[in-house]
Amino acid sequence: MADCTHDCSSCGESCAERTDPQSFLERPHEGTRVKKVIGVVSGKGGVGKSLITSLLAVAAAREGKSVGILDADITGPSIPKIFGVTGHASGDEYALYPATSESGVSVMSINLLLENTNDPVIWRGPVIAGAVKQFWTDVAWGELDYLFVDMPPGTGDVPLTVFQSLPVDGIIIVTSPQELVSMIVQKAVKMAEAMHIPVLGIVENMSYITCPDCGKPIYLFGKGRTEEVAASFGIPKSASLPVMPELAHLCDMGCIDMAPKAVTADLAKILPE
Repeated sequence: MADCTHDCSSCGESCAERTDPQSFLERPHEGTRVKKVIGVVSGKGGVGKSLITSLLAVAAAREGKSVGILDADITGPSIPKIFGVTGHASGDEYALYPATSESGVSVMSINLLLENTNDPVIWRGPVIAGAVKQFWTDVAWGELDYLFVDMPPGTGDVPLTVFQSLPVDGIIIVTSPQELVSMIVQKAVKMAEAMHIPVLGIVENMSYITCPDCGKPIYLFGKGRTEEVAASFGIPKSASLPVMPELAHLCDMGCIDMAPKAVTADLAKILPE
């Protein structure tokens, strides 16, 4: 209508503005140009989601892509530690700027904004969700091929905020072999379906160890059902990662950029074109 005031509370018309689904997408900072936003999620904690996020970023960087990681796990941030990024993020009146790892991966995390990285973040859900939004709206990421969003486990406030506020092109689900986890994976898949976001792949972490004598895989927790779950939901790609103590050591040293190429090459197959 020509005389529309856009105040739907006092209007009885059924116009498109009133009936179309409302979009909650937030505009990125004007200094941001991202081709693909990929969420990395898990149904429960302790499955190595931040490790897989970091390895995916390293895999993409090794293929010549420009990569960033938005650490949306506000109360349990670990990405700066994994990449050996210390100090504080910089900023001015124009924007916040992500820190950069030795391999060129851009990182933004709450730990880069705290005076002391050991201080706990004791915030309620809405404040945490607001911080995640600001990492998208107030940070000048520059031009990126991939922005990976490392989310906290579960299907709560932060994953919902990311799915609604960021233009997520797809998610990658991280799991481990236990039967219970297979059930929790299905919850993550169904949440993605409810938000109309495609699942790009599933990564089964800690899938097996390699026998030092014969080289065969040993399934400490029983053989996982990741491929079966992926097939049942029509998820196109999956990958399995063995238990590798050297990866834990690299994370502790802040040197995940030095991860074995065989590991990152396997994960690179999941990344969208």
